[in-house]
Amino acid sequence: MDRYGVIGRPIRHSRSPDIHQHFALLTGQNLSYERIEGTADGFETEVVRFFAAGGLGLNVTLPFKERAFALAVQRSHRAQVARAANTLGMTPEGVLWADNTDGEGLVRDMTLNLGVNLKGSRVLILGAGGAARGIVQPLLKAGIVQLDIANRTVVRAQTLVRELESLSNEVSCRAFSWPEIPAHGYEVVINATSTAVAGDLPPLPAVLFDQRTLAYDLGYGKGLTTPFLKLAREAGAGQTEDGLGMLVEQAAESFYLWRGIRPPGAEVLYALRAACH
Repeated sequence: MDRYGVIGRPIRHSRSPDIHQHFALLTGQNLSYERIEGTADGFETEVVRFFAAGGLGLNVTLPFKERAFALAVQRSHRAQVARAANTLGMTPEGVLWADNTDGEGLVRDMTLNLGVNLKGSRVLILGAGGAARGIVQPLLKAGIVQLDIANRTVVRAQTLVRELESLSNEVSCRAFSWPEIPAHGYEVVINATSTAVAGDLPPLPAVLFDQRTLAYDLGYGKGLTTPFLKLAREAGAGQTEDGLGMLVEQAAESFYLWRGIRPPGAEVLYALRAACH
């Protein structure tokens, strides 16, 4: 049986095994998928040991994505932009490769599962850390016309925007601090800060959201809304969504990279949503 897994710390609550086993069932693939509790000192050794023992692919979650990127020999363009990897595999020649499927998962969830047309859209990302960096490249390729990034420390947002300008001449990119965020004009507002559950939200303009706005939180909870989505809903956002669909679709992209078969993400997402309620 082909062996896959996910490594992170902590890892016991990861939903990836359920998602990938469901994918395998739906696509007729014979594989196993396990949780691996990584250690701060031994992550690289644990990855090498997994592949040496015949493992074929690893998903990587916090706090090891940057170290997974550094460990790999071959790195996709998506991973290079993110400077982090959530998917590892091995070539037939034994070369460790890395990719980042987070942004692809986000775009596929928005366009396929939620029916959002991103072409011509203006997008605001809250946060300029690793989560934001992981999603920007696929967003730039999705046909948006404006990508603004707001961060508590504006220098960090400015640094990311300068990098994005070298990736696309067709998308206007701007950086803001929290108080500088334009009051309106976005079709999509994405929360990529670490406040999905904590509730320490950045100060947002009261009129940032309206009936045309999709408010999307990269975080998700079991049957619970996030503080960002609650605020957006109360402020009049027309659509509010958490990141569960992104979780499923980024997993589907990893599955496709490993197996060459794209599983039906929407069907698995429906099953997860039903289990949450």
